Amino acid sequence: MRQASREVNCTNLNWLYRYATKKYEGRKMSQYSDGGQAYTYGEFKLKCDRLSQRLLRFGISAGDKMAILSQNMPNWTVAFFAATAFGRVAIPILPDSSENEVTNILTHSESKVIFISQRCMSKLSDEMREKLTLVIDIETFEFIKKDQNAFQCDGVVKDPAPDDLATIIYTSGTTGKAKGVMLSHRNLCHNIIESLKAEPCDKKDRFLSILPMAHAYEMGIGCLYPIFVGACVYYIQKPPTPSILISVMKKIRPTVMCSVPLIIEKVYKSSILPTVKRSKVLTWMQAKMPHLFYSLVGGRLYKTFGGKLHFFGVGGGKLDPVVEEFLLKCKFPYAIGYGLTECAPLVSNAMVGRTKVGSIGIASYQMEVKLENVDPETGEGEIVCRGDNVMLGYYKDPERTLQVIDDEGWFRTGDVATVDEDGYYFIKGRLNNTIVGPSGENIYPEEIEMVLSDMEGVHESLVMERDGKLVALVKFDDKFLDWDQEYEDKFFENLAARKKAVMDFINSKVGKNSKINEVDAVKDPFEKTATGKIRRFKYKGSHGDEPEMPEDPQKTETPEGPEAPETSPEDAPKE
Repeated sequence: MRQASREVNCTNLNWLYRYATKKYEGRKMSQYSDGGQAYTYGEFKLKCDRLSQRLLRFGISAGDKMAILSQNMPNWTVAFFAATAFGRVAIPILPDSSENEVTNILTHSESKVIFISQRCMSKLSDEMREKLTLVIDIETFEFIKKDQNAFQCDGVVKDPAPDDLATIIYTSGTTGKAKGVMLSHRNLCHNIIESLKAEPCDKKDRFLSILPMAHAYEMGIGCLYPIFVGACVYYIQKPPTPSILISVMKKIRPTVMCSVPLIIEKVYKSSILPTVKRSKVLTWMQAKMPHLFYSLVGGRLYKTFGGKLHFFGVGGGKLDPVVEEFLLKCKFPYAIGYGLTECAPLVSNAMVGRTKVGSIGIASYQMEVKLENVDPETGEGEIVCRGDNVMLGYYKDPERTLQVIDDEGWFRTGDVATVDEDGYYFIKGRLNNTIVGPSGENIYPEEIEMVLSDMEGVHESLVMERDGKLVALVKFDDKFLDWDQEYEDKFFENLAARKKAVMDFINSKVGKNSKINEVDAVKDPFEKTATGKIRRFKYKGSHGDEPEMPEDPQKTETPEGPEAPETSPEDAPKE
């Protein structure tokens, strides 16, 4: 394994900007996988410097907010550093946000500038466009809209201090009203150091970016960390469908990838499992010669990912234990990480070769992690953490900030877990998702959903409480339940049989307190966050913070942003 022996002095993003562009000046920094937009570190600095100067002419100064609404691309990083390296504040927005969410974020953050791609242009309302000083096409850096009254050439920038605000990330998570998470330069730089200590990379590494850069996970580990080590990041212009992704991985042969459980689980369930089931040889080999089986299948899987990976990070949610056990036996170089937007994001990690099935790992470098309010019978308690990566607070929301950070700096994650004798944490579920059973016992819907994920024909599920009963909402795979036939008699027979099978499957595998009383089939896929977690609060009866919506959103003076806080296991691998 590579050694993380270099001296680490990274304290703010201006330091990172100057350090990397000087040290790696002639090296390739980023590019599209199929050519086109690309930068060396030296070209990147020249582009950022010139862009910052243009912003100054319109009075865009240190402390001013600059939004970024775009799919992943090399210019995303240019826009981010044109803001943060000069003391301005970046406001990343997820590209799948609705027009209303974009309007809320821009208004609440008081952004003066937006970098926006053509693909996202329809999400910027005419009214919002008029309020902004500058609207900039991120693909060309042409100024689409300019407020000529602001052309006073009076902008001022500064070298940011470690505790200055660097970015506000508006979460779109699973449990309630959105929050603007304020991350300082110190927060982001500490995450870089955590990443280095966990998985030392260098200028020879090739990162492949497949998660939204507006998400703290990809921003911190897939964007800022490779800049520190002088690596090159590759981006995909088209949506990363399985066929496109396989083609790109074959061409780029990435050494590092950040992913979410949904991606590797889909590979396992839609490709590996069916292949094994169709092959009598592989089925026999799995039963009689497991070592050879896992070596053979693992080798093919590794080759599919380009054959050069030394780190495949899985974060953003809990990985299916069955899939994880398969990866472990195949010796696939996966790592598990856990974190939250509020922690920039990394809190704990289980690195390649040091994972335990079902665990989010141990506390990351210079992070203090412990359980609070532990149940003496079950050992379950809420994860709290403290370190230089814990956010400054929620923007314009001191009340909420005080609810999650105490005066000693401990941050309450809202995640319930246990810890073993080796310091490995195992998440049980979200505190706000917990259902209290009739005898006062805690029921974690995520655990039941994880059991159900192993049932053939079940695409995804959501467990909730309804009228005091446990109910499972299930989205079946289309080939098992064809909704185009819902008006045919056999459809209802099939549906009833499928629902009974789900009920029997779950109840045969869970304890008496977690048995399901009812199963409902849903026609459409569940609404999800950027990391593939179901937005629970969208479904009546599910446990979680309900979104607080004003009676007339058009009349609110301070919109609170999009949907929900990303305070669930959201992050990445490292140690």
